[in-house]
Amino acid sequence: MEIKREDLLKDPVKDLKINKNTTLMQLMEMFGTSGGFTSKKLYEGYQILKEEFTSDETTFLSFPADIISTGTRGIINQLVKNKLVDVIITTNGTLDHDVARVYTDYYAGTFNFGDEKLKDMNINRLGNVFVPDESYGVVIEEKLMPMIEELYNKKKEWAPVDLIREVGLKLDNENSILYNAAKNNIPVFVPGITDGSFGSQLWSFYEMHHDFKINILEDEHRLSDIVFDAKKTGALMIGGGISKHHTIWWNQFRDGLNEAVYITTAQEYDGSLSGAKLEEAITWKKVRKDAKFVNIYGDATAILPIMVAPFL
Repeated sequence: MEIKREDLLKDPVKDLKINKNTTLMQLMEMFGTSGGFTSKKLYEGYQILKEEFTSDETTFLSFPADIISTGTRGIINQLVKNKLVDVIITTNGTLDHDVARVYTDYYAGTFNFGDEKLKDMNINRLGNVFVPDESYGVVIEEKLMPMIEELYNKKKEWAPVDLIREVGLKLDNENSILYNAAKNNIPVFVPGITDGSFGSQLWSFYEMHHDFKINILEDEHRLSDIVFDAKKTGALMIGGGISKHHTIWWNQFRDGLNEAVYITTAQEYDGSLSGAKLEEAITWKKVRKDAKFVNIYGDATAILPIMVAPFL
């Protein structure tokens, strides 16, 4: 169908007009007529999420672990607590940071402090977040090992998704993503389960109990059931890597996602999955040709709270 000139010139750009009483909902609506640049994309993402969150479609939430070291953990937790998503796919570090922060604190730091000095002070740097040694490996081992021992005594073989659910319930903390996911029956899939501190605890326990088994293929079976049973699927994908890929990979088996919002800082020039736009996913049948989708470039710690605030 031929596109006429008047079809392209029907939505005039309107100036933003805000004051101290402007709500985020009002700001988001104004973004819709702002014309450019990322503000318009935020509005498009908001509209897509409105459909995902309020319809009967199955909504996937994928994200990497780094943002769970920041206050954005609270936003993810609210999405889970309010049952706005149906499935979580993430990386092993999410388990690490969520467990650690139940019992200890991470600290605001800086990107450019001397890393050699930090090492001498037993402080790890995650971007501009400072994680002292006592807030990470040691506490995770102390808390997880008794949990794994207890679960092992119940049965010797676990699907990762079931083991994560049981750990979440044992955390029993409203600030925990894993706890609220378990309480709300939202499965948490971690395809790289042996990575990170959580994975190392599983390995350490296996070294002492060789009949302890992690059945990773059972997770894939559960994901296949979710995908094939879904009437429609949507996704909010934050960052790239294995969490993004596992989300779009499984959705290719139902001819792709119906809707998707992708927030990233990666660029496509290097051919990486993280930099790949959702348009590329159409060629792999991971996003449908008629899907509603938007790629939003920027830091999720700033973008995500603005975009989802109206739903919380």
